[in-house]
Amino acid sequence: MHGTVINTSFSEDFHLLAFYRHQNVSSALIVSTLFMYLLCIFGNLIIIVVVWAAPRLHTPMYFFLCNLSTLDMAYVSSIIPKLLDSQITGNNRISFTSCCTQLFMSVVCLTTEFLLLSSMAFDRYVAICVPLKYPIIMNKNACIILSITPWTFGTFNSLLYIFLISNLSFCNSKDISHFYCETKAVLRASCSDIKHVNIVIVSEGFAIGFIAFGMILTSYVFIISSILKIKTSSRRLKIFSSCSSHLTVVLLFCGSSLSVYMNPDSEDSTELDIMLSLLYVAVVPALNPLVYSLRNKEVLNVLRKFRVNS
Repeated sequence: MHGTVINTSFSEDFHLLAFYRHQNVSSALIVSTLFMYLLCIFGNLIIIVVVWAAPRLHTPMYFFLCNLSTLDMAYVSSIIPKLLDSQITGNNRISFTSCCTQLFMSVVCLTTEFLLLSSMAFDRYVAICVPLKYPIIMNKNACIILSITPWTFGTFNSLLYIFLISNLSFCNSKDISHFYCETKAVLRASCSDIKHVNIVIVSEGFAIGFIAFGMILTSYVFIISSILKIKTSSRRLKIFSSCSSHLTVVLLFCGSSLSVYMNPDSEDSTELDIMLSLLYVAVVPALNPLVYSLRNKEVLNVLRKFRVNS
């Protein structure tokens, strides 16, 4: 069914087939993807520089935002440049080593972002629902733990994926029906029995994704409940506007990524998986700087001061 089985080696290449047969959308895809990539990189760099340069922004919220910015830049930089290269040059080949690197980074970033968004939601919950205890609960040690834990867990989780997939065998064609080495797409190209790997993906997807997503939603339920109790309408509207923007981005990221990994694998789901992946790989990281910080008055005030001083 799959052809001759051969063992993987670091000299072998895979072929990324997504968008390869749709050359009529190539120009639009290149322009839109490049725009999203540059928006993500420069937007997140601005956030990191502004937070680093402004002592008034040295708070837990902006500490987590810098973590998210670093994560998003690493995520898109491991995937988008290869997508652009394949669309511009027509070279859709990717080496086994590069493929493993993409797969490793995608799993690290996806896992870490889920858990980091949970930490950020908890931070907002404490700030809005129990503001008097905020300095005590969100102390320096708590912030370090809430930021290091997602990165550590994401790294070990990704190493597990790499270990499982590196022991698989692949077919002669080694065609990957995606625009990067996404876990499910790589598994489809394998000629090995992948039932045990799929069990791990579904189990971890449920444990990490749904539990983290549940924690985020629970935090925002309490946040919205506290906002509704605020008597000043202008303050209530301001906080609610900020939280609704954050929640929208969270729903886009969690909804699209969970839809990809929790859906039963089939040929019909491939095109949908590609479009949903493009949403959480390119669109959401580009939106994060705009939603989380560049609409924030404190950040804008600091940027104005930099402009005046320069």
